[in-house]
Amino acid sequence: MKAIAIVPGTAGSRLVERAEPSITAQDEIKIRIIRVGICGTDREEVSGGRADAPDGQKELVIGHEMFGQVVDVGSSVTGVKTGDFAVFTVRRGCGECASCLMNRADMCQTGKYRERGIRGLDGYQTEFVVDHEQYIVQVPAQLEALGVLMEPLSVVEKAIDEALQVQIVRCPEAAVTPDWLHGRRCLVAGLGPVGLLAAMVLRLRGGQVYGLDVVDANTARPKWLDGIGGCYIDGRQVQADQVEKKIGGMDFILDASGIAPLEFNLLDALALNGMYVLTGIPGGDRPLQIPGAELIRQLVLDNQVMLGSVNAARGHFQMGADDLAQAHLRWGPHIAGLITNRYSPDQFAGLKDQHQPDAIKEVIEWAQPGR
Repeated sequence: MKAIAIVPGTAGSRLVERAEPSITAQDEIKIRIIRVGICGTDREEVSGGRADAPDGQKELVIGHEMFGQVVDVGSSVTGVKTGDFAVFTVRRGCGECASCLMNRADMCQTGKYRERGIRGLDGYQTEFVVDHEQYIVQVPAQLEALGVLMEPLSVVEKAIDEALQVQIVRCPEAAVTPDWLHGRRCLVAGLGPVGLLAAMVLRLRGGQVYGLDVVDANTARPKWLDGIGGCYIDGRQVQADQVEKKIGGMDFILDASGIAPLEFNLLDALALNGMYVLTGIPGGDRPLQIPGAELIRQLVLDNQVMLGSVNAARGHFQMGADDLAQAHLRWGPHIAGLITNRYSPDQFAGLKDQHQPDAIKEVIEWAQPGR
Protein backbone atom coordinates (compact mmCIF):
# COMPACT_ATOMS: atom_id res chain seq x y z
CA MET A 1 0.00 0.00 0.00
CA LYS A 2 1.03 3.62 -0.48
CA ALA A 3 2.03 6.02 2.32
CA ILE A 4 3.56 9.48 2.68
CA ALA A 5 6.83 9.32 4.62
CA ILE A 6 9.65 11.58 5.73
CA VAL A 7 13.13 11.10 7.13
CA PRO A 8 12.97 13.10 10.38
CA GLY A 9 15.37 16.00 10.48
CA THR A 10 15.58 16.35 6.69
CA ALA A 11 13.41 18.36 4.34
CA GLY A 12 11.06 16.65 1.92
CA SER A 13 8.51 13.85 1.75
CA ARG A 14 7.82 11.04 -0.68
CA LEU A 15 5.33 8.35 -1.52
CA VAL A 16 6.55 4.96 -0.32
CA GLU A 17 5.29 1.40 -0.42
CA ARG A 18 4.47 -0.26 2.89
CA ALA A 19 3.04 -3.66 3.74
CA GLU A 20 -0.71 -3.51 4.31
CA PRO A 21 -1.41 -4.09 8.04
CA SER A 22 -3.67 -6.85 9.27
CA ILE A 23 -5.41 -7.62 12.53
CA THR A 24 -3.27 -9.68 14.90
CA ALA A 25 -5.11 -9.18 18.22
CA GLN A 26 -8.72 -9.64 19.33
CA ASP A 27 -9.21 -5.96 20.19
CA GLU A 28 -7.75 -4.53 16.97
CA ILE A 29 -9.62 -2.66 14.25
CA LYS A 30 -8.58 -2.12 10.65
CA ILE A 31 -9.60 1.11 8.94
CA ARG A 32 -9.43 2.13 5.32
CA ILE A 33 -8.33 5.77 5.27
CA ILE A 34 -10.69 8.12 3.43
CA ARG A 35 -9.02 11.46 4.09
CA VAL A 36 -6.36 13.00 6.31
CA GLY A 37 -5.97 16.65 7.25
CA ILE A 38 -2.81 18.69 6.69
CA CYS A 39 -1.78 21.00 9.53
CA GLY A 40 1.14 23.09 10.69
CA THR A 41 2.74 20.11 12.42
CA ASP A 42 2.84 18.21 9.12
CA ARG A 43 4.44 21.16 7.35
CA GLU A 44 6.99 21.50 10.14
CA GLU A 45 7.87 17.81 9.88
CA VAL A 46 8.23 17.92 6.10
CA SER A 47 10.49 20.97 6.43
CA GLY A 48 12.86 19.00 8.67
CA GLY A 49 11.42 20.05 12.02
CA ARG A 50 10.18 18.19 15.08
CA ALA A 51 9.53 14.49 14.34
CA ASP A 52 10.78 11.07 15.49
CA ALA A 53 10.73 7.83 13.53
CA PRO A 54 9.67 4.56 15.18
CA ASP A 55 12.45 2.67 16.95
CA GLY A 56 14.71 0.94 14.46
CA GLN A 57 13.35 2.84 11.45
CA LYS A 58 14.69 5.79 9.47
CA GLU A 59 11.36 6.90 8.01
CA LEU A 60 8.16 8.14 9.63
CA VAL A 61 4.75 7.96 7.99
CA ILE A 62 3.21 11.32 8.83
CA GLY A 63 -0.39 12.46 9.34
CA HIS A 64 -2.50 12.51 12.49
CA GLU A 65 -5.82 14.12 11.47
CA MET A 66 -7.44 10.99 10.07
CA PHE A 67 -10.91 9.81 9.08
CA GLY A 68 -11.82 6.43 7.66
CA GLN A 69 -14.11 3.45 7.47
CA VAL A 70 -13.87 0.16 9.35
CA VAL A 71 -13.07 -2.80 7.11
CA ASP A 72 -12.28 -5.48 9.70
CA VAL A 73 -12.52 -6.01 13.46
CA GLY A 74 -11.04 -8.44 15.97
CA SER A 75 -13.20 -11.00 17.71
CA SER A 76 -13.56 -9.01 20.95
CA VAL A 77 -14.46 -5.65 19.37
CA THR A 78 -17.96 -4.45 20.25
CA GLY A 79 -17.88 -0.66 19.77
CA VAL A 80 -17.76 -0.57 15.97
CA LYS A 81 -18.50 -2.88 13.07
CA THR A 82 -17.47 -3.19 9.44
CA GLY A 83 -18.75 -0.23 7.46
CA ASP A 84 -18.79 2.24 10.35
CA PHE A 85 -17.01 5.56 9.99
CA ALA A 86 -14.47 6.29 12.70
CA VAL A 87 -11.27 8.03 13.76
CA PHE A 88 -8.34 6.90 15.87
CA THR A 89 -6.86 9.19 18.51
CA VAL A 90 -3.24 10.32 18.22
CA ARG A 91 -1.27 9.90 21.43
CA ARG A 92 -0.26 6.57 23.00
CA GLY A 93 0.65 6.35 26.67
CA CYS A 94 3.94 5.57 28.36
CA GLY A 95 2.43 2.58 30.21
CA GLU A 96 4.01 3.79 33.45
CA CYS A 97 2.20 6.82 34.92
CA ALA A 98 -1.29 6.92 36.41
CA SER A 99 -2.64 9.17 33.66
CA CYS A 100 -1.57 6.86 30.85
CA LEU A 101 -2.80 3.77 32.68
CA MET A 102 -6.22 5.46 32.76
CA ASN A 103 -6.08 6.06 28.97
CA ARG A 104 -5.30 9.77 29.50
CA ALA A 105 -2.03 9.94 27.62
CA ASP A 106 -2.80 13.60 26.90
CA MET A 107 -1.79 14.19 30.54
CA CYS A 108 1.25 11.87 30.54
CA GLN A 109 3.43 12.47 33.60
CA THR A 110 6.68 10.97 32.29
CA GLY A 111 6.92 12.52 28.83
CA LYS A 112 7.56 9.07 27.34
CA TYR A 113 4.35 9.03 25.29
CA ARG A 114 4.32 8.41 21.54
CA GLU A 115 2.16 10.05 18.89
CA ARG A 116 1.03 8.59 15.60
CA GLY A 117 2.57 10.48 12.72
CA ILE A 118 4.65 12.70 14.98
CA ARG A 119 6.68 10.91 17.62
CA GLY A 120 7.79 7.30 17.45
CA LEU A 121 4.75 5.81 15.68
CA ASP A 122 3.78 5.81 12.01
CA GLY A 123 0.84 8.04 11.21
CA TYR A 124 -2.26 7.98 9.08
CA GLN A 125 -1.21 9.33 5.66
CA THR A 126 -1.61 5.89 4.16
CA GLU A 127 -4.25 3.56 2.76
CA PHE A 128 -4.94 1.33 5.78
CA VAL A 129 -4.21 1.46 9.51
CA VAL A 130 -4.73 -0.94 12.42
CA ASP A 131 -5.02 0.00 16.08
CA HIS A 132 -6.74 -1.02 19.30
CA GLU A 133 -10.39 -0.45 20.16
CA GLN A 134 -9.58 1.79 23.12
CA TYR A 135 -8.34 4.44 20.69
CA ILE A 136 -11.32 4.54 18.33
CA VAL A 137 -14.27 6.94 18.19
CA GLN A 138 -17.19 6.23 15.90
CA VAL A 139 -18.38 9.05 13.65
CA PRO A 140 -22.07 9.10 12.58
CA ALA A 141 -22.60 8.51 8.87
CA GLN A 142 -24.26 11.91 8.44
CA LEU A 143 -20.96 13.52 9.46
CA GLU A 144 -18.88 11.75 6.79
CA ALA A 145 -18.00 15.05 5.11
CA LEU A 146 -16.87 16.55 8.44
CA GLY A 147 -15.15 13.64 10.16
CA VAL A 148 -11.62 14.73 9.21
CA LEU A 149 -12.12 17.74 11.52
CA MET A 150 -12.35 15.52 14.58
CA GLU A 151 -8.70 15.70 15.67
CA PRO A 152 -8.29 19.50 15.62
CA LEU A 153 -11.75 19.79 17.16
CA SER A 154 -10.73 17.44 19.98
CA VAL A 155 -7.89 19.83 20.89
CA VAL A 156 -10.43 22.65 21.11
CA GLU A 157 -12.84 20.56 23.17
CA LYS A 158 -10.15 19.73 25.71
CA ALA A 159 -8.92 23.30 26.00
CA ILE A 160 -12.38 24.75 26.56
CA ASP A 161 -13.44 21.95 28.88
CA GLU A 162 -10.31 22.33 31.02
CA ALA A 163 -10.82 26.07 31.29
CA LEU A 164 -14.45 25.62 32.32
CA GLN A 165 -13.56 22.99 34.91
CA VAL A 166 -11.04 25.37 36.48
CA GLN A 167 -13.58 28.20 36.41
CA ILE A 168 -16.23 26.04 38.08
CA VAL A 169 -13.85 25.22 40.94
CA ARG A 170 -12.71 28.79 41.58
CA CYS A 171 -15.72 30.95 40.70
CA PRO A 172 -18.98 30.66 42.71
CA GLU A 173 -21.11 31.94 39.83
CA ALA A 174 -19.67 29.38 37.41
CA ALA A 175 -20.26 26.61 39.93
CA VAL A 176 -24.02 27.26 39.98
CA THR A 177 -24.47 28.24 36.32
CA PRO A 178 -25.32 25.35 33.97
CA ASP A 179 -23.41 26.93 31.08
CA TRP A 180 -21.04 29.67 32.21
CA LEU A 181 -20.11 30.61 28.65
CA HIS A 182 -23.66 31.56 27.66
CA GLY A 183 -23.72 35.28 26.90
CA ARG A 184 -20.03 35.72 27.77
CA ARG A 185 -17.68 37.75 25.60
CA CYS A 186 -15.20 35.33 24.04
CA LEU A 187 -12.14 36.12 21.91
CA VAL A 188 -10.42 33.63 19.61
CA ALA A 189 -7.00 34.70 18.31
CA GLY A 190 -5.79 33.07 15.09
CA LEU A 191 -8.50 31.97 12.66
CA GLY A 192 -6.94 28.83 11.28
CA PRO A 193 -8.91 25.57 11.53
CA VAL A 194 -8.35 25.27 15.31
CA GLY A 195 -9.39 28.88 15.93
CA LEU A 196 -12.51 28.62 13.77
CA LEU A 197 -13.50 25.32 15.38
CA ALA A 198 -13.05 26.99 18.78
CA ALA A 199 -15.34 29.79 17.63
CA MET A 200 -17.89 27.17 16.58
CA VAL A 201 -17.82 25.43 19.95
CA LEU A 202 -18.08 28.73 21.82
CA ARG A 203 -21.06 29.75 19.68
CA LEU A 204 -22.71 26.40 20.41
CA ARG A 205 -22.22 27.21 24.12
CA GLY A 206 -23.95 30.56 23.64
CA GLY A 207 -20.85 32.73 23.71
CA GLN A 208 -20.59 36.15 22.06
CA VAL A 209 -17.60 35.35 19.87
CA TYR A 210 -14.96 37.66 18.40
CA GLY A 211 -12.23 36.35 16.09
CA LEU A 212 -8.88 38.15 15.75
CA ASP A 213 -6.59 37.74 12.74
CA VAL A 214 -4.69 39.83 10.19
CA VAL A 215 -6.51 39.02 6.94
CA ASP A 216 -9.04 41.02 4.96
CA ALA A 217 -12.61 40.81 6.19
CA ASN A 218 -13.90 39.60 2.81
CA THR A 219 -11.66 36.50 2.76
CA ALA A 220 -12.62 32.93 3.60
CA ARG A 221 -11.88 32.79 7.32
CA PRO A 222 -13.68 35.95 8.49
CA LYS A 223 -16.59 35.10 6.19
CA TRP A 224 -16.85 31.61 7.70
CA LEU A 225 -16.79 33.15 11.19
CA ASP A 226 -19.57 35.54 10.19
CA GLY A 227 -21.62 32.59 8.98
CA ILE A 228 -21.84 31.17 12.53
CA GLY A 229 -22.61 34.53 14.11
CA GLY A 230 -19.09 35.58 15.09
CA CYS A 231 -17.60 39.05 14.76
CA TYR A 232 -14.25 39.61 13.04
CA ILE A 233 -11.53 41.89 14.43
CA ASP A 234 -8.75 42.88 12.03
CA GLY A 235 -5.60 42.88 14.14
CA ARG A 236 -4.00 45.39 11.76
CA GLN A 237 -6.66 47.92 12.73
CA VAL A 238 -7.18 46.94 16.37
CA GLN A 239 -3.94 46.00 18.12
CA ALA A 240 -4.08 43.30 20.77
CA ASP A 241 -3.41 45.72 23.61
CA GLN A 242 -6.24 47.96 22.35
CA VAL A 243 -8.98 45.29 22.21
CA GLU A 244 -10.35 46.11 25.66
CA LYS A 245 -10.55 49.84 24.91
CA LYS A 246 -12.05 49.52 21.42
CA ILE A 247 -14.11 46.33 21.68
CA GLY A 248 -14.43 45.59 25.40
CA GLY A 249 -13.00 43.16 27.93
CA MET A 250 -13.23 39.43 27.23
CA ASP A 251 -14.38 36.88 29.80
CA PHE A 252 -12.75 34.05 27.87
CA ILE A 253 -9.81 34.07 25.45
CA LEU A 254 -8.51 31.14 23.41
CA ASP A 255 -5.27 31.64 21.52
CA ALA A 256 -4.66 29.50 18.45
CA SER A 257 -2.16 31.84 16.81
CA GLY A 258 1.13 30.50 18.17
CA ILE A 259 2.58 34.03 18.10
CA ALA A 260 4.28 34.64 21.45
CA PRO A 261 4.12 38.48 21.55
CA LEU A 262 0.44 38.39 20.64
CA GLU A 263 -0.29 35.73 23.24
CA PHE A 264 1.09 37.95 26.01
CA ASN A 265 -0.39 41.19 24.65
CA LEU A 266 -3.86 39.65 24.63
CA LEU A 267 -3.75 39.52 28.43
CA ASP A 268 -4.66 43.21 28.26
CA ALA A 269 -8.02 42.19 26.79
CA LEU A 270 -8.86 39.72 29.58
CA ALA A 271 -11.65 40.84 31.90
CA LEU A 272 -11.81 40.58 35.67
CA ASN A 273 -11.90 36.90 36.78
CA GLY A 274 -11.28 35.89 33.16
CA MET A 275 -9.98 32.61 31.72
CA TYR A 276 -7.28 32.48 29.04
CA VAL A 277 -6.32 29.18 27.40
CA LEU A 278 -3.37 28.71 25.03
CA THR A 279 -3.35 26.10 22.26
CA GLY A 280 -0.99 27.79 19.78
CA ILE A 281 2.66 26.70 19.96
CA PRO A 282 5.16 29.42 18.97
CA GLY A 283 7.98 28.48 16.63
CA GLY A 284 11.60 29.57 16.90
CA ASP A 285 13.60 30.50 19.98
CA ARG A 286 13.93 34.27 19.75
CA PRO A 287 13.88 35.95 23.18
CA LEU A 288 10.81 37.95 24.13
CA GLN A 289 10.80 40.92 26.46
CA ILE A 290 7.64 41.36 28.51
CA PRO A 291 6.74 43.67 31.42
CA GLY A 292 6.93 40.88 33.99
CA ALA A 293 5.91 42.83 37.10
CA GLU A 294 2.93 44.41 35.35
CA LEU A 295 1.84 41.04 33.97
CA ILE A 296 1.97 39.32 37.35
CA ARG A 297 0.17 42.19 39.06
CA GLN A 298 -2.67 41.90 36.57
CA LEU A 299 -3.00 38.13 36.91
CA VAL A 300 -3.07 38.36 40.72
CA LEU A 301 -5.18 41.47 41.25
CA ASP A 302 -7.73 40.57 38.55
CA ASN A 303 -8.09 36.90 39.56
CA GLN A 304 -7.11 35.73 36.09
CA VAL A 305 -5.98 32.30 34.88
CA MET A 306 -3.68 31.59 31.93
CA LEU A 307 -3.75 27.90 31.01
CA GLY A 308 -1.86 25.82 28.44
CA SER A 309 -3.52 22.81 26.80
CA VAL A 310 -2.30 20.25 24.27
CA ASN A 311 -3.51 17.01 22.67
CA ALA A 312 -6.78 15.36 23.73
CA ALA A 313 -8.22 12.18 25.21
CA ARG A 314 -10.75 9.85 23.64
CA GLY A 315 -13.56 11.57 25.54
CA HIS A 316 -12.70 14.89 23.92
CA PHE A 317 -12.97 13.27 20.49
CA GLN A 318 -16.44 12.08 21.49
CA MET A 319 -17.33 15.60 22.60
CA GLY A 320 -16.17 16.74 19.17
CA ALA A 321 -18.48 14.27 17.42
CA ASP A 322 -21.41 15.52 19.49
CA ASP A 323 -20.63 19.16 18.73
CA LEU A 324 -20.12 18.48 15.02
CA ALA A 325 -23.58 16.92 14.94
CA GLN A 326 -25.07 19.97 16.69
CA ALA A 327 -23.23 22.36 14.39
CA HIS A 328 -24.38 20.40 11.33
CA LEU A 329 -27.98 20.69 12.50
CA ARG A 330 -27.66 24.41 13.25
CA TRP A 331 -25.59 25.68 10.32
CA GLY A 332 -25.93 22.90 7.75
CA PRO A 333 -23.43 22.79 4.86
CA HIS A 334 -21.69 25.94 6.10
CA ILE A 335 -19.60 23.79 8.49
CA ALA A 336 -18.24 21.71 5.62
CA GLY A 337 -16.94 24.96 4.15
CA LEU A 338 -14.00 24.67 6.55
CA ILE A 339 -12.55 22.09 4.17
CA THR A 340 -11.41 24.22 1.25
CA ASN A 341 -8.71 22.26 -0.58
CA ARG A 342 -8.48 18.57 -1.44
CA TYR A 343 -5.44 16.83 -2.92
CA SER A 344 -4.37 13.36 -3.97
CA PRO A 345 -1.47 11.66 -2.12
CA ASP A 346 0.97 12.24 -4.97
CA GLN A 347 0.28 16.00 -4.80
CA PHE A 348 1.40 16.32 -1.18
CA ALA A 349 5.12 16.84 -1.84
CA GLY A 350 4.40 20.12 -3.58
CA LEU A 351 2.31 21.48 -0.73
CA LYS A 352 4.92 21.84 1.98
CA ASP A 353 6.06 25.30 0.92
CA GLN A 354 2.75 26.72 -0.21
CA HIS A 355 -0.48 27.54 1.53
CA GLN A 356 -3.27 29.05 -0.53
CA PRO A 357 -4.27 32.48 0.84
CA ASP A 358 -7.95 31.56 1.11
CA ALA A 359 -7.38 27.99 2.32
CA ILE A 360 -8.71 26.89 5.69
CA LYS A 361 -8.43 23.12 6.10
CA GLU A 362 -6.53 21.22 3.41
CA VAL A 363 -6.87 17.44 3.19
CA ILE A 364 -5.42 14.46 1.34
CA GLU A 365 -8.10 12.24 -0.22
CA TRP A 366 -7.10 8.58 -0.06
CA ALA A 367 -10.38 6.85 -0.96
CA GLN A 368 -14.08 7.36 -1.50
CA PRO A 369 -16.40 6.21 1.31
CA GLY A 370 -18.17 2.92 0.74
CA ARG A 371 -21.72 2.35 1.87
